[in-house]
Amino acid sequence: QVQLVESGGGLVQAGGSLRLSCAASGRTLSRYVMAWFRQAPGKEREFVGAVTWNGYTYYADSAKGRFTITRDNAKNMGYLQMNSLKPEDTALYYCASKWVPIAVESSDYHYWGQGTQVTVSS
Repeated sequence: QVQLVESGGGLVQAGGSLRLSCAASGRTLSRYVMAWFRQAPGKEREFVGAVTWNGYTYYADSAKGRFTITRDNAKNMGYLQMNSLKPEDTALYYCASKWVPIAVESSDYHYWGQGTQVTVSS
């Protein structure tokens, strides 16, 4: 089993930055995809982006140019750097993992964290 724990959420003003972290335990995730999803109140969970074990990344259009996903396989950590944040980025952000390849549907992911709240004020 894999356990994922997110951290780094908080309240930030529009235009600001946050860095979310995802700590994995239970097994090494070196061959797994690490992805980020988000869910705003009253909306469906949506794909933000993902990174493969060797650093290939794929982003949703809403994240391109503003968000960067990285990982440290040695530390079993994943990161989501968010810049130029907008009020519409306000959501509960989840870390998720699955075996390759990258998928954009949340139902394809086997392991999930509990989420960390990001609130962007205008």
